[in-house]
Amino acid sequence: MLLHLKEREDIHQSEKVLNNMSVMNEIIFRFIKQQTCATICCTDEKGIPYCFSCYYVIKPESGLLYFKSSDNAYHTSRLANNLAVAGTILPDKLSKLITKGIQWRGELLDEHHPQTKDADEIHHKKIPLALVIKGKVFTIRLNIIKMTDSQLGFGKKNIWKRDEQ
Repeated sequence: MLLHLKEREDIHQSEKVLNNMSVMNEIIFRFIKQQTCATICCTDEKGIPYCFSCYYVIKPESGLLYFKSSDNAYHTSRLANNLAVAGTILPDKLSKLITKGIQWRGELLDEHHPQTKDADEIHHKKIPLALVIKGKVFTIRLNIIKMTDSQLGFGKKNIWKRDEQ
């Protein structure tokens, strides 16, 4: 799909690192909103990485990502030991001709953190079938996101960083 000249210009403008933003960059948000599955990486107490895939919901105005998991999942115990997480989101439909996706880093918020109070409601509103699955909704505060899109040219990145206030 070819981008309109104005949209391409807007994208190139947004390739700079976007500091002091409280709302996630629209290009990144649009991509994340269109996808459904993320890969999340956590580590155990020895620093050994472990990755898992999950459905997610994004809240762009606060840079929060929600996912649901059962209490007895292997990664749930890993997440309790180290709150630092990283991950990727790829297009639901992959193309061998286009490299597109995001890499992110963030931190798992404690279930008593004020930003997690609406997590269940937000997650289940977007993914109502998750109501029948036992488990808990987790909240990740995204701190940095790097988006790659080869349609914009080789080596072009779109980066969002959380405001450090």
